[in-house]
Amino acid sequence: MDRPIAESGEQPDSVDGGPALSADAEPGAEANKVPPAQPVEDGPAGGEGGAPFLTLDGFAGPLDHLLTLARAEKIAIGAISLAALVDQLASALQRAARTVPLGQQAGWVVMAAWLVQLRTRLLLPAEASAAQAAQGEADELRTRLVALDEIQALAGWLARRPQRGHDVFGRGQPEMFGVSVEAGPALDVVEFLWASLALFDDADPRAETAPVYQAQPFAPYPVAEARARILRLLEAAPDGGFLERFLPDAAASAEPPGGATLRRRSAWASTFIAGLELARQGAVVLGQAGDFEAIHVAPA
Repeated sequence: MDRPIAESGEQPDSVDGGPALSADAEPGAEANKVPPAQPVEDGPAGGEGGAPFLTLDGFAGPLDHLLTLARAEKIAIGAISLAALVDQLASALQRAARTVPLGQQAGWVVMAAWLVQLRTRLLLPAEASAAQAAQGEADELRTRLVALDEIQALAGWLARRPQRGHDVFGRGQPEMFGVSVEAGPALDVVEFLWASLALFDDADPRAETAPVYQAQPFAPYPVAEARARILRLLEAAPDGGFLERFLPDAAASAEPPGGATLRRRSAWASTFIAGLELARQGAVVLGQAGDFEAIHVAPA
């Protein structure tokens, strides 16, 4: 009489990667029911090279074991959801970002790419011309996978180098021993002295004698003074008058060239602003017969 599998210590795996039933199991729904696989942590216990453990429809096991079964055509690869495969692989890569070397993570991506290629072969057309085109695409994919292996080797080389922020840390600025980093103007003291003496040499014909234009200052007409003038004149003339009547008298004192014109323009601007302010406060009423006509100012 044969011993049960649990006593013999040997437990063969089923085709889909789950545990096999014992030899003396009774046929039926309960006997054929495969217990669900429990996910395990990624690492050496997951699979060869620490491949991540996957739980898919029809398969539960390491990624490398799934690839082996798919290459040997011992599992229905068409029933496996590629979306679930990619999602679980992405989660495993995120969890292993700090613990698993970059080259090993690239190996997982290569295994997933092979599974995608085997899965897409089921979609290839049966016609000769279409099959030939599909074979060309497969060759192109194979070329890309070879290039991916080269990139994987390069990624492994980069992973073995000291990583910035983990193994080594950057510094703000490199130290410059014996070199002054203070910036300053380069000045020839002797040439500066000769140039300074040349400014006091009256006999030098090259001295600059061109006149420099300087604007003549003038006293603008204050707005406050214009406001007070309008109120004072309105008390003497209740009917009001045109805005020009409230302008100040022309100054009899000597003005510099152009000063009288500037003073007159300042008086117009200040008087107009003062009238607008008084109208806003409700002290006066402004009126105008038409466009570009004279502005009439009257008390409110």
